[in-house]
Amino acid sequence: MRVSIAGAGLGGLCLAQGLRGAGIEAAVYERDPAITARFQGYRLVLNPVGFEALRSCLPQRWHPLLDAIVGDAYGERLILDPQLNQVGELGPSRTGIVVDRHVLRHLLLTGLTVHTGAALTGYDLLPDGQVEARFADRDPATADLLVGADGVGSAVRSVLSPQTTPTATGVRFVIGRTPLTGRFAGLSRAFGSKIAGDRVSLLLGAMRFRTPPKEAAEALAPEVTLPDIRDYVRWAMILPPNGSLGTATPQEAVLSRMPGWHPDLRALIEQADPDNSTLLSIRVVEPGERWAPGPVTLLGDAIHATAPTGGNGANTALRDADLLRRCLTGGRDLLGAVGDYERQMFEYGAEAVRFSLEALPAIASQTEPA
Repeated sequence: MRVSIAGAGLGGLCLAQGLRGAGIEAAVYERDPAITARFQGYRLVLNPVGFEALRSCLPQRWHPLLDAIVGDAYGERLILDPQLNQVGELGPSRTGIVVDRHVLRHLLLTGLTVHTGAALTGYDLLPDGQVEARFADRDPATADLLVGADGVGSAVRSVLSPQTTPTATGVRFVIGRTPLTGRFAGLSRAFGSKIAGDRVSLLLGAMRFRTPPKEAAEALAPEVTLPDIRDYVRWAMILPPNGSLGTATPQEAVLSRMPGWHPDLRALIEQADPDNSTLLSIRVVEPGERWAPGPVTLLGDAIHATAPTGGNGANTALRDADLLRRCLTGGRDLLGAVGDYERQMFEYGAEAVRFSLEALPAIASQTEPA
């Protein structure tokens, strides 16, 4: 069996690793001109389902490395004012495993065949049951299965399920990261909490590696090369509905909305890495009516993009990857295996989107604390 995967995000790469481990040929096609063309290095929280799905798709010899490069999620889930005084609670704290997306992506890339600069423009179903993926600047690729793991703007989805389109929530945020120095260790109470200001909210999360990734790879899996990244604070400022940055840089725009805030919070933004700060809009994709099972399917944000407030986007994509791997290696014919995957994925994927949207108002609310 040959599988073509469109998209070199976490879900697509995780699937490729799982198939590779099962002896199935898998090639990944990424539209970006290079793996590092866009920064993809923010902290993620993996729940037990997502983390176990990831482990199941990785070679067992890498499990000690994976355990070494993650951290433990914690946070009081409070609502604080700009002077860090508690004014409320967000709800029960969430536990899990914290991982850096950039580091994890490099681990998942190890040993895979990834074609960059491969922007998919469409596909054709062939008379023999195979599928031919077409690209803007390279020759077509023929496989038994094409998996669209190409994100919210999925080119595969636009052909397979054109009625399924992204929906804008109107919520925008600036995200960035700052080295976790001794000065910011005192902000630990704010990690996992919401700081509610005047029409904006600031969210903080710590990425503390059990072992620095580069050192861990050198000691535990020399064939893996990981970035030299140290502990940091991931921050995100939720802007007013449809808020814009104007002509300011992301950091300038955030600081302009923080007059009079606690000096440690302002310093956190001032000392952020400017290359890793950007404005993002929250869009969701809700699975609609299922299509007839065939040699094309979807995975991750391409079919169920969640709002980040649910904390389940990466988890659901990794769950997809492991489920599709298990279905394809479970002894059923291809169409039966794809059908089994899609039936389950549609159910939990739709629930993940609903949960994330229900959680969005608590984070994105722009009311001032009482």
